Amino acid sequence: MHEMGLMEDALRMVSEDAEKHGIRSVEKISMIVGDLSNVLPDALCFAFDAFRMSGEIPFLKNDATLEIIRERGLARCSACGTEYEPRQLLATCPDCGLPFGVLLAGETFKIESYEGS
Repeated sequence: MHEMGLMEDALRMVSEDAEKHGIRSVEKISMIVGDLSNVLPDALCFAFDAFRMSGEIPFLKNDATLEIIRERGLARCSACGTEYEPRQLLATCPDCGLPFGVLLAGETFKIESYEGS
């Protein structure tokens, strides 16, 4: 489950940024997770809870929350211009059937924001 490593990295980045800004405790982290990012939101939440409950992350409050903002996949066919929601990275256009879609959204995996004091 690579989400444990991803969450560990995300928590490290939040910790470093919070420290720079004098924030000692974090109550909420919001992350954008694209449907085509190869990150499973449920596994990410599990990893967050595991780190939160372990007590190994001192800046993370016991009741801290993780908000997952889902980014749907969106592609545009280079041949006919149709925009569609691909179910996988290599998808064919539902209108013309050609595999020339340009991915517009859905691969994002990033920390959007965090709240703390």
